[in-house]
Amino acid sequence: MLLFIALALAAEVYQDPPPAIVEALDAPRPPAISFSRDNATMLELARPELPSIAELSEPRLRVAGLQVNPRTFGRAGALGYTAMTFRPLGRHDRVARTQVPLPPGARVTNVSWSYDDAHVAFTNIAEEGLELWITSRDAPEPRRLIGPRLNGVYGSPCSWLTDGSGLVCKVRPEGHGAPPERDPVPVGPKIEESLGRVAPARTYQNLLTDAHDERVFEHLLTSEIVKVDLQGRVTPLLDADLYDDVSPSPDASWLLVTRLRGPWSRSVPASRFARTIEAMPIQGGEPVLVSDLPLADDVPVPFGSVRTGRRTVYWRADQGAELYFVEALDGGDAGAEAELRDALYTLPAPFDGEPTRLWQSELRYAGVRWGTDGLALVSESWWRTRRVRTWQLDTSKPEAEPILHWDRSSQDRYGDPGRPAVRRGPHGWSVLRVEEGSLLLTGPGWSPEGMYPFYDRYTLATQQTDRVWQARDPWVEQVVRILDDPARFVTSRQSATQPPNYQLRSLNRRQPLQALTAFSDWAPAFSDVKKEVVRYTREDGLPLSATLYLPPGYRPKRDGPLPTIFWAYPSEFKSRDDAGQVTRTDRGFSRPGGSSHLFFLLQGYAVVDDPSIPIVGEGDDEPNDTFIEQLVAGAEAAVQTFVDRGVTDPDRTVVGGHSYGAFMTAHLLAHSSLFRAGIARSGAYNRTLTPFGFQGEERTFWQAPQTYLELSPFTHAHKIDEPILLLHGADDSNSGTYPIQSERLYEAIKGHGGTVRWVVLPSEDHGYRARESVGHALWEMLRWAEQHAAPLEP
Repeated sequence: MLLFIALALAAEVYQDPPPAIVEALDAPRPPAISFSRDNATMLELARPELPSIAELSEPRLRVAGLQVNPRTFGRAGALGYTAMTFRPLGRHDRVARTQVPLPPGARVTNVSWSYDDAHVAFTNIAEEGLELWITSRDAPEPRRLIGPRLNGVYGSPCSWLTDGSGLVCKVRPEGHGAPPERDPVPVGPKIEESLGRVAPARTYQNLLTDAHDERVFEHLLTSEIVKVDLQGRVTPLLDADLYDDVSPSPDASWLLVTRLRGPWSRSVPASRFARTIEAMPIQGGEPVLVSDLPLADDVPVPFGSVRTGRRTVYWRADQGAELYFVEALDGGDAGAEAELRDALYTLPAPFDGEPTRLWQSELRYAGVRWGTDGLALVSESWWRTRRVRTWQLDTSKPEAEPILHWDRSSQDRYGDPGRPAVRRGPHGWSVLRVEEGSLLLTGPGWSPEGMYPFYDRYTLATQQTDRVWQARDPWVEQVVRILDDPARFVTSRQSATQPPNYQLRSLNRRQPLQALTAFSDWAPAFSDVKKEVVRYTREDGLPLSATLYLPPGYRPKRDGPLPTIFWAYPSEFKSRDDAGQVTRTDRGFSRPGGSSHLFFLLQGYAVVDDPSIPIVGEGDDEPNDTFIEQLVAGAEAAVQTFVDRGVTDPDRTVVGGHSYGAFMTAHLLAHSSLFRAGIARSGAYNRTLTPFGFQGEERTFWQAPQTYLELSPFTHAHKIDEPILLLHGADDSNSGTYPIQSERLYEAIKGHGGTVRWVVLPSEDHGYRARESVGHALWEMLRWAEQHAAPLEP
């Protein structure tokens, strides 16, 4: 075993892991793939390298839950693809590839095909801002349609018109300069008050804090709406305002315009702000008010609660200009008793009549998929029971009774019927694909035997499922796209030794499997890693599983038990049956990236990846009421299993996790003696700092104070007597995982004489992105494990 040991340096500078890890970490990954709507062309998009800490540390403004680069008026930290290449479907030779000659240093984002597939639009992150460009498979030389004026602060800045005449875009007004700067001299105190109004709020980051933030927010969100044609001619459509979204109708005759309006809240992000939603003729005319939503800072705490008023307003994909929306029937309160929860309505152009009610739900509305000839599939779900149901509606006969097709647990992966395929509808938008009365369904195919993705025909009239195709050993092969001929389809295929590649399949046995890509292994150092799904049981009989990875060159008789990393993330379940399902495979291609714990394999460690840690609360029982008992029981079962197999040295065990896994790590060190050290990244350790709920807990602190205290590792800091490494991004914006969570746990453990190291990564969010940060996080993790769980032999 190659051991890595290093001393902590007095100077706080970035460190790198050993060379073998650096080589794998920095290896270029295969490109992303975008398919044309007609399935004739693949567009390869080269992924960028990890950004530098300098790039990640560029100025950013944090307002109303947004993180914005004030120089580009785009998302802070956006990277973008570095190259674009067209490839005809069915050929992967270099002769058939056409590379798009991008401008030097291009950073490509927001890639989208036009509805007729004639062009591909993309934005380029330039020094001065976001630019709009187009290219095409027939004429790949890109053209810039509009300079660095796009406003990408809130969502994608442009949308294609289905008639192919151009795009509708949000642009900054002429002369719209940099955001206002904060006066270093305070003008007065910060004051907030609440005058008896009930307005509980979960924990959010990067909110507005004062009047200056509000001015910055208004400046950043201010846009004009324009049409940009394919020659770059700009036609004004709407004057400057604070636009959330502007979406053209499927027939390109109307715009659905959402404007944000004050007063602004300092308690919730922009997604909860008040807004008006209007329909406006694209050729000009008076807008029609469709929805006027008030500030939603008083949404009840129980999961499944929603804002009141007409929400989820959008275009029907099967109609030229018809809207649908949802409205709560229970006051939006999932904690209230109600026979009906939501209603789904439609409203055709010119939007000045009474809406038609299509459906009422007993659970919370969860989405709709539109088909043609009156077909729609609508789903409802309920968090507390994990129940999800899917109904068929006849939109041509709103009075017709809906037909129930699926009624299942959202956590029942074995019972997942798959996802319906879509096709181009009458106006270019995607609609449900129906072949001779049958939906075409594709899914992952989990079962007790493993993962075997499938392609099914589901007959709507009889509710009979017929299997068309299913993956076979040794491959994990998933259907990506079904072509116009339903007997031909594109898959992504991989095995334990072969990286994912796209294939063209035919149900006609005389047509051989055709390779569409030939991506190679980018980290061959892992080719000799052994991977196995291991099944075992908890002491109460609950079936569990984990994925065991063994390091390259490992020989059990020669090397004996190994130092082992247990990396996990607990999950709450409402059913033991669901909790015991096996949803992992050893037939997939595994290569780590970022700050993955799998890099430990190159240093001679065994890795037990994602051992099942189910926290079950059936019926009226709450999972968190027995969280610690179930957590320890799950960990005990995992450790004992791999000790008994002779893989794990019980004196050299390390537990680790990220976010909720970090929370788990601290608890296991406090409440068990299973591990010699722990690695906790970006966790939350004091649940009283998130008093209106956390993770799967929907009760408030005042409803379940003992649960909040018992589930706070901070409360048990005096029991954490094994060494723990705390890593955290300095700018963590994830709900609940404030950086102060790690700081306070560090102080508590230190104050009780524990062994603890606290590392704050500058400019990093909940996950770590900068190359320097990723390398240093790996160095810290390896060093900690070597120091406390795998000491060098004397």
